[in-house]
Amino acid sequence: MVKNSSVTYSNLVLQDFKLHVEDNFPFLKETPFLIAVSGGIDSVVLCHLFHDLKCNFTIAHCNFKLRREASDRDEDFVKALGKKLQVGVLTTSFETEKYAKEEKLSIQIAARELRYNWFKKIIEERNFSHVLTAHHADDNLETFFINLTRGSGLDGLIGIPKRNENIARPLLKFSRQEIEKYALLKKIEWREDASNAEQKYLRNKIRHKLIPILKEIDPNILNSFERVSQNLSESKKIIDDKVSEISEKILEFDGDLIKISVSEVLKLSNPKVYLYQLLKEYNFTEWNNVKDLLKSQTGKVVTSKTHELLRDRDFLLLNKRNLNESLQTQQEIGIGTFKIDDKTTIIIEKSLKNEATRKNSILVNKNLVTFPMIIRKWEVGDFFYPIGMKGKKKISKFFKDEKLSKFEKESTWLLCTQKNEIVWILGKSQDRRKAASVSTKDVLKISK
Repeated sequence: MVKNSSVTYSNLVLQDFKLHVEDNFPFLKETPFLIAVSGGIDSVVLCHLFHDLKCNFTIAHCNFKLRREASDRDEDFVKALGKKLQVGVLTTSFETEKYAKEEKLSIQIAARELRYNWFKKIIEERNFSHVLTAHHADDNLETFFINLTRGSGLDGLIGIPKRNENIARPLLKFSRQEIEKYALLKKIEWREDASNAEQKYLRNKIRHKLIPILKEIDPNILNSFERVSQNLSESKKIIDDKVSEISEKILEFDGDLIKISVSEVLKLSNPKVYLYQLLKEYNFTEWNNVKDLLKSQTGKVVTSKTHELLRDRDFLLLNKRNLNESLQTQQEIGIGTFKIDDKTTIIIEKSLKNEATRKNSILVNKNLVTFPMIIRKWEVGDFFYPIGMKGKKKISKFFKDEKLSKFEKESTWLLCTQKNEIVWILGKSQDRRKAASVSTKDVLKISK
């Protein structure tokens, strides 16, 4: 009787999971995907469920090297699991503590960054549709209280989304108790992570101290939170619709640069809140400093890990930070095509006499320049002799007259001779000293 009851429960859970996947994650039946597997009960059960549904998946395991031999045994266990289920296993290892120290992150945040960066890489390289994580209903409630203690906004209080981009979480509707019961009845083996019992982590304190009290007060707390989360999500949709409507009035897009009208933002009922909604995906954390830009002078900048926000006259300019410290600021070029950076390619070629030029090209007297030429960023003290103007002009004055922002100045390249004479401010202005005239016989066409 107990055995039949066990089989019945297991079959009901599998059927419930099957219907849940069909209703919310139908794409998982059609395309290969990854399952992130630590070796713990949740991710192992997730593998068994999808194996029983005969889905096409591969296991992905990260060894964070945080628990010495235990971490290596976890990896060995996951490999054995893949062999048992006859599915592929991809593994990687990280020096997590070293990375956390270098990036000034907590161990938990560092591990998360390393894990998801690796998932993104292998999804792109191997054409998996999604990576699945084994977050469940108790994780969702714990995350709510973690974010509550950190003073999170609405996004953090909604909880963990079932799906965002190529991350899917099909166990979110199931409780830890249901998962444990299923694993025990099916005699599924898993690895216990001793760190889950340590009280030094905030999540563990909430899991082992707060949640049991809440479940004692209300045994249906997980269902109650699911309704709260749904209500908050619906409220968020209203906010998103309003922000989208306002965005059309106050945002301008210029390539990768986003311009935010200061005057339009100041007309809003709560500028700080709207700025947060507009900029939250760009990793800013000092929101009071962001708000202060609305009343600051031109030139003040607030930075996030990935972006810069600059006050420039009547606008806030949002631009991605250049995180490649090894990027060359000077290089030599000759006749041919040269990629200068991700946005700039320069072409130097022979030209017909008096050939018409476009905005992003110039004609140069070949006999007045020698190769290789130099392309570099501008420096204080640089000057040139603009076509159509007597005398010389400092580059800094030219930038000021053209009303170039800090971002535009930093991205501007100068083409120079070996003697450091400026030939062209790329795409902006040509120096008259090397320019081809109507009588020039050997002409070079230089294009951006």
